[in-house]
Amino acid sequence: MKSSEKKIELAPVDNLFTTEQERQEASEERVVRIPLTQLHYFKGYPAMQTEIPFTGQPYRFKDDDPKMQETLDSVKKRGVRAPGLVRPDPDGGYEIISGHRRHRASELAGLEDMPVIIRDMTDEEAVIEMVDANIQREKVMPSEKAWAYRMKLEAIKHQGARTDLTSVQVEQKLSARDKVAKDAGEKSGIQIMRYIRLTELIPELLDMVDEKKIAFNPAYELSFLKKEEQVDLLDAIDSEQATPSLSQAQRLKKFSQEGHLNIDVMRAIMGGEKKSDLDKVTFTSDTLRKYFPKSYTPAKMQETIIKLLEQWQRKRQRDQER
Repeated sequence: MKSSEKKIELAPVDNLFTTEQERQEASEERVVRIPLTQLHYFKGYPAMQTEIPFTGQPYRFKDDDPKMQETLDSVKKRGVRAPGLVRPDPDGGYEIISGHRRHRASELAGLEDMPVIIRDMTDEEAVIEMVDANIQREKVMPSEKAWAYRMKLEAIKHQGARTDLTSVQVEQKLSARDKVAKDAGEKSGIQIMRYIRLTELIPELLDMVDEKKIAFNPAYELSFLKKEEQVDLLDAIDSEQATPSLSQAQRLKKFSQEGHLNIDVMRAIMGGEKKSDLDKVTFTSDTLRKYFPKSYTPAKMQETIIKLLEQWQRKRQRDQER
């Protein structure tokens, strides 16, 4: 007769020497201090078949940036108060997901380490976390939004995550681009795609968008130009000392799509006066100041000019009636 066998499950070795509380604490995320030399910037998103022109992460900062100086002053006085978020790097050390500016400020302040939370994350999870942690900043440049939205959209698609989020009032399935828009506070998924389109601009033109030399809508139209045409456009902008208006950008795009865009066409388009400039008369303060007392404010000068023009107009009308 076969004896009955009872399956006995043995507890893991670790459980024999640790308490339940210790095991619970070990599984929780905790703030730890890591040497700055072991922390490095986000490398980028391997699943994307494109390279961000500046670093592996879309958010840029410079040592002389006012916000950077604010962070540095705070770190010098109080240290890093909010911990950064990092993930282990298979090549050694830790990859920063959020806290790049705090890390740099710590370096400039001469600190040796900073507080961080260590979390295991996939590439997709890391990208989404990085974008969400930074996109609500007070000031985010168009180029930063463009690359951040593109990275997050690619991550969501590659992740295959469910994006059919449900609203409280109305059930509405969200596409990946609509989810990116909702999380970022943008008005629509279409606007997300318009921002992503800016990543097709060469770096020099994208910098001009950040510097507000080229407005967003013209920049969107210019993104449809071929890369070599965009390089020629830089020469046209320099030679004509003007940047494209929306109507000019649309004409450039049309000529490009028809295969007729060249440097001469660009200069001809850029050389034309912008429609907004045709209705504009501009006087510099230095030009007007010599006609008014030093005590006159710009508002007082404008008020006086309007009154004089009204008197001149009435005089002309009287002369015409005679």
